[in-house]
Order: sequence, then structure tokens, then C-alpha cells
Amino acid sequence: MSSLKDRLREIIKPSSPDERPRRVDVSASAGAVADLESTLDGRWEGARFVVERHVPPSSRYGRAAIGDLAARLEASAHEAPLICGGIPARPPFVFFDLETTGLSGGAGTQAFLVGSGWFEDDGGFTTRQHLLARLGDEHAMLHAVADDLGRAGALVSFNGKSFDAPVLETRYLFHRLEWIASGQPHIDVLHPARRFWKEDECSLAVLEQQVLGAWREDDVAGFEIPSRYFQFLRSGDARPLVDVLEHNRRDLLSLAGLTSRLLEIIAGGPDFAENLREALALGHVYARGRDTHRAIGAFERAISLGAKKTGRRAAELRADALRSLALSYRRVRRYDEAARCWIALIESGCAEHMEREAIEALAIHHEHRARDLTSARVFAEENVTRASDRVAREKLLRAAQQRLARIERKISEAGRPGELLG
Repeated sequence: MSSLKDRLREIIKPSSPDERPRRVDVSASAGAVADLESTLDGRWEGARFVVERHVPPSSRYGRAAIGDLAARLEASAHEAPLICGGIPARPPFVFFDLETTGLSGGAGTQAFLVGSGWFEDDGGFTTRQHLLARLGDEHAMLHAVADDLGRAGALVSFNGKSFDAPVLETRYLFHRLEWIASGQPHIDVLHPARRFWKEDECSLAVLEQQVLGAWREDDVAGFEIPSRYFQFLRSGDARPLVDVLEHNRRDLLSLAGLTSRLLEIIAGGPDFAENLREALALGHVYARGRDTHRAIGAFERAISLGAKKTGRRAAELRADALRSLALSYRRVRRYDEAARCWIALIESGCAEHMEREAIEALAIHHEHRARDLTSARVFAEENVTRASDRVAREKLLRAAQQRLARIERKISEAGRPGELLG
């Protein structure tokens, strides 16, 4: 019996003189490389495979022309810091989206398709997609992606801060490359989209129907995408990737359209909000940006638009708008108007914590602003009653009791409560 060493020599025997060493590419069959250009209508740039498309400004996407989306975005771009945490985001906006080998992220997840898009000067929209056709070419692909992302004044993604950016950053670190986007403004449209339009089922496909009026036909399901890529790697057949690239392009177009609409509402002001939810979300955007006067206008419009709405969720949104309006009025020292909002909030049958906050605010208002100690005592007594309902609220109860004791002392010192009214 031959030794293990002999068996290994037999397996890894030297090539014959007329044989040239062959590198086995496990990432794609030989046919894959030849097929890509014709099947995906792309091109090789060295070791990188790129698919580029240009959508003219006259083309429609949903209810709007591409050129109109570009114009709206350009006109409202100055409002971008309000949805970027105050960071000075500015044009050009580069929209980016990944397709990955897994949907949960993590160190083993690779981005096999990196799509980016931007509006051109003529109002058209260009998409550039980098496909990892051979696993060994990832380093080269990441270099090209850095060039696309590096031209951005602000990056725009959909859930990119939680998924896309960390996945890319991991791959850049793996290859010891600089993650260029770490210092760039990054607008993640998912979070404002949830506030403005959709709390549940907040996917790009759902939002593009609701907000943009665009519908996808024969779109590939997201959970199928990794398996289609692995099928391509095994077989070399690029046809399963055709729908994947189209899915990615549609995501980029929808992301651009949603960003355009979002900034258009913010720049246009309360009158651009079409419903209670949009007006309320707009008010919160302004409030976080310390633009209190515009916030007041948005919250007032939210209350007006929600006046005839029915249902539990509409009632919750109206209560949110009343509370937010009261706080905004108080911030600009419009105390009487704030008090009216607190009263309306109590009368609306809002949640317990909001009602308790409103009662406390009214006790403070009547004690320190209106100088109506009799009314202040009524609200303070109610606050003590509510605060003592649960033992866990000891600190709250103690503060309410101290306020009531102080009011009682003021009334006692004044001699007659009637003298303090008005």
C-alpha cells in the first residue's frame, strides 16, 4: 500500500511539458464571462463588470416624469439637512442599493451587485451597477464603487444605515481599503418614510405604489435574489440575473422619487402635506430642526386635516399633533394657546400618559402664567390623584404633592382665593 505522501504526489503531480497550468475559477463557469455582455447588456472594464443605463427626462415613472422629479429635488435640496440629522447634506445626491448573498447581514454576507444612481444635468437619471461576476474580482469592484460613491455630496439609501452601509464597510475592511462613505452625509429614507407614509409594510415596492403611483410587473421577490446569484455562479448562465438587475434599477428609481417627494413637502411647507400623517410628520421634522414657527403651521394643519377622521389610529395621530402643538406654542411663549391645546388633548380621550402630562402642564400654567391659583389647585389635585394610582411613580407623586402644597400655601397667604382669580 502506498504511503499518504505517495498518494498526494499522485494527486498533485507536475504538469506535462505541453500542459500549461490552469487557474480554476470557482466563482463562475467559462461560459459566464462570455455570456454577461450579451445577456445583461453590460461591459467589462478591466476586472470589473458594469451595466449602465440612462433614463431620459421625458420618461415617466409613476405619476411624474423623470425630469420633473429631478427639478423638484433640485429646488428643495437645501432642506436635506432636516432629514440628515442637521448634517450639511447637499447635491449631488447619489442613491445606492445593494443585492447581497444573504438578507441578514453579518461578516459572511457579500454584496454581489452594487447599484448607484443620480440625476444628470439634463434631468435624466443614470444608473450604474457593478456586478461581482467572479468572486476574485471583489477588490477591483470595491475600488470602482468608491469612485461612484465618492462623488456624492450626500448618499441616499433605504435602510442603508442599518444594512447596506455596514455590509459594504465590512467588505472594504476585509480588503484593507478605506471605507470612503464614513465621512459623507447619509440620508436614510426609510425612517422619514415610515413617519410620512407607512408604518407597516414600509418597503420600496409598497411606497412607490402609494406615493409615486408606480407599479412593478413580474418583479423578482427579494428572498429569491441570493439563490439566483448562486445559480449563476454554479452554471454560468446569466439569465437569472436579468430580473435581479431590473429589480435593483427600480429600487434606485423609487428611492430617487421618494427623496424628491419628501424634500418637496419639506420645502413647500404645511400646504404641501396631503393628509394628517404627512402634516404631523412634517411638523416633527421642523421641530427637530428647531424651526418652531414652521412646526406650528404643520401641527395646526395636521389637526385641521384630522378633524373628521375616525378610527383609533387617527385619534392617536390627532393627540400627537395636539401635544406637539402645545409644546411648540409654549416654546414661543404663546402660553394661552398652549393651554387650549392641553385642554383639547384631555377632552379628546388621549392615552393616560398624555393626559397626565396635560394636567401637569395646566397646573403649571395656571400657577405661574395665568395666576389663577384656584384652577391651579384643581389640576394639581387631579395630578396627585393620578400619580398615586401606581406605586412605581413615587418621584412623579412627590413632585405633584409638592406643587399642590405650594399652591395651597400661596392661597392661604393670599387670604381669599377670589382675589387671585383673573
